[in-house]
Amino acid sequence: MITVDEALQKVLALAGPVQSEEIALADGFGRVLAKPVSARLTQPPFDAAAMDGYAIRQADQKRSLRVIGESAAGRPWDGTAQPGTAIRIFTGAAVPAGYDRVVMQEHVSRDGDEIRVTTAQQHDNIRPQGNDFHEGLTFDPCRRLTARDLGLIAAMNVPHLTVPRRPRVAILPGGDELVPPGTTPGPGQIVSSNDLAIAAIARRAGADVTLLPIAADTEASLRDSLNRAADADLIVTIGGASVGDHDLIGKVTEGVGIERAFYKIAMRPGKPLIAGRIGHSAMIGLPGNPVSSIVCAELFIRPLLHAMQGLPPEERVRLGRLTAPLGPEGDRQHYLRATLAEADGYPQLTPLADQDSARLGLLAQADALLVRPAGDPPREAGDTVAFIALD
Repeated sequence: MITVDEALQKVLALAGPVQSEEIALADGFGRVLAKPVSARLTQPPFDAAAMDGYAIRQADQKRSLRVIGESAAGRPWDGTAQPGTAIRIFTGAAVPAGYDRVVMQEHVSRDGDEIRVTTAQQHDNIRPQGNDFHEGLTFDPCRRLTARDLGLIAAMNVPHLTVPRRPRVAILPGGDELVPPGTTPGPGQIVSSNDLAIAAIARRAGADVTLLPIAADTEASLRDSLNRAADADLIVTIGGASVGDHDLIGKVTEGVGIERAFYKIAMRPGKPLIAGRIGHSAMIGLPGNPVSSIVCAELFIRPLLHAMQGLPPEERVRLGRLTAPLGPEGDRQHYLRATLAEADGYPQLTPLADQDSARLGLLAQADALLVRPAGDPPREAGDTVAFIALD
């Protein structure tokens, strides 16, 4: 068995970056830039009023002034500035050349076309040209694009983005005991849940997901499903990765020419994990136990999909304090389900009392995976421990 760190490096080596595509800016939320965008104009394109009020010359603010025009957003005043004059102006409007101060309307008294400044201004209330950005500025946040990013890129006058296409993931659940949700299980059967959970993790990581029908516990059925997934960037099988008579993933994938990277990891839950390549597709064979399957997806599938889109590795491991004692750890790295709270500004980790890898209800209660290295000695309440927050 190899370590978790060794396994992750082998998984990340299974696939390179996906090809890029061009999309409309409106479709860019959550996508990743494949190349930087460059501003096609300067923002603001002119000196702009930051307040509603009057544009004046600083030298004139202690005298009576005559209002000779108006500048509104989209309708600038294009006359010639004169001493002793003012321009009625509104927020966002261009400040006419020759005026260097905007006086808030609350600080002005007006009588017909005459105004007088009643309160001295500490600021000019003008947003200078290029105060936000200049033409040619490049933007490449190296993360998923947020709503704020899209607003900035739109202001840069960039209508299209070049992004990595979404990785194609095919998810293949298998087992005669499985039936789809909404079906009444027969004798010895259970409802399939892992495939939906893994699909959600893959979609959250930016993938396009195809959920294949549940494969039967026969070599022919599994081969047929693998053939249907041949165009995927990543094939994920669920179950059948152990060593029982009905665990056929290893045998069938060998029959279709898998280049196996590893089989079995020194971790719990999730020891029987398979990874490799089948043709042009990366392949990960997850364990069938629900918690094992989801933990392995968080640790291996999520980072692989991020890397395929050109994203830097996530820094997910944090430190917190243990709230209850723990006994010594065994010979495999252990990911304990735990609840997460804050106290005195520091994360507090409480391991769940039951760590059964088949109990989805307990996993749903957990906020974090508490990480214990192999051979970790006994721990006391208050000890510092590593954890991964679940989102």
